[in-house]
Amino acid sequence: MASFRFEASTAAGRIEQGLIEADSARSARTTLRARGLVPLAVDAVAVGQGARATPFRRRKFSESELALATRQLSTLLAARLPLATALAATIEGTEHTAVREVLSAVRSEVVAGHRLADAFAQFPLEFPEVYRATVAAGEESGDLAQVMERLADYIEERQALRGRILAAFVYPAVVTVVAAAIVVFLMTYVVPQVVEVFKQTRQVLPWPTRALLATSEILRAGGLWIALGLVLAAFGLQRWLSRPGPKAAWDALALRLPVVGRMLRSINTARFASTLAILTAAGVPLLRALEAARATLSNAVLARAVSEAITAVREGSTLARALGAAKVFPPMLVHLAASGEATGELASMLQRAANNLAREVERRALLLTTLLDPLLILAMGALVLGIVLAVLMPIMEINQLVR
Repeated sequence: MASFRFEASTAAGRIEQGLIEADSARSARTTLRARGLVPLAVDAVAVGQGARATPFRRRKFSESELALATRQLSTLLAARLPLATALAATIEGTEHTAVREVLSAVRSEVVAGHRLADAFAQFPLEFPEVYRATVAAGEESGDLAQVMERLADYIEERQALRGRILAAFVYPAVVTVVAAAIVVFLMTYVVPQVVEVFKQTRQVLPWPTRALLATSEILRAGGLWIALGLVLAAFGLQRWLSRPGPKAAWDALALRLPVVGRMLRSINTARFASTLAILTAAGVPLLRALEAARATLSNAVLARAVSEAITAVREGSTLARALGAAKVFPPMLVHLAASGEATGELASMLQRAANNLAREVERRALLLTTLLDPLLILAMGALVLGIVLAVLMPIMEINQLVR
């Protein structure tokens, strides 16, 4: 059976859209009529050659969507359900329309006789290279259910680590936004009204008050232009950093930053080690695993180091020696990789390195936020105090003149 995307009208004239399983488009229309619907359009959801494919919305799946679908599929395969049946059940249990349509197209490819990894390869945006390589290794080893379970664990662990890091920076981000909003409100609304009284006295204002007034005038007159300029500058910086040369220089600078640099190195290395661990555990050849794991690195310096390591391994070097030669990876990863190669337990040692690095990232994120919280409060207090003093100084001068 294949998947079809339909658009049909109810007896009340309401338009319904969705997916339906049928042997052919004619059978799908018959099924819709049996449900009391008038079919308006029925198109095959397929991506294989020779099949008429419907254009549906393409977007990268979130990690939660991919993890949920992978977990459901691994559970059904572990219950010894046929692959096509497991995919159909996963489609029924998925709430997101985009995920259902993609999985329906994947199931159509599987029913047509293609391997699951080849079906996933039709959707490189939704299923990354690491995912497809792991599934291919599971099919080759004949233990797809266990490999899918490991893949679900891998995605969920990555999602949990990202969630913990983001949660640690929520409070500083909220404090920063609130502080900026308060300062803008004071400078554009409160300060001009208060200081206008001093202008009428024709007294010479202190320089802090004059500076405050000048800043307030700039924000009131050109605030929108300033905001637009910041947006354009951010967009230009993003475009500039998308070029290989500037991005490499920026990433190299980021790795040298105190505290932040080590955390960025640990985040990338933990992701790389975890990906390499699941691929080697699934039986993917080391060179192919390294190429897939390199795609998970967001830092250009580390990605270039992995490229050099791939060349060294291809020439006969060990993984630990190749990674250590770059001198950019944490020593713990190099030592555990060497231990894994010596004992024949490379996958478990790489996973242990990934877990240790993930814990280090959490500790550093907690330390950084612990330092940021009081610093942000002090900076906000100092800024507000400066505004208040600039407003109060003319008042104190007037009081001295009256006396």
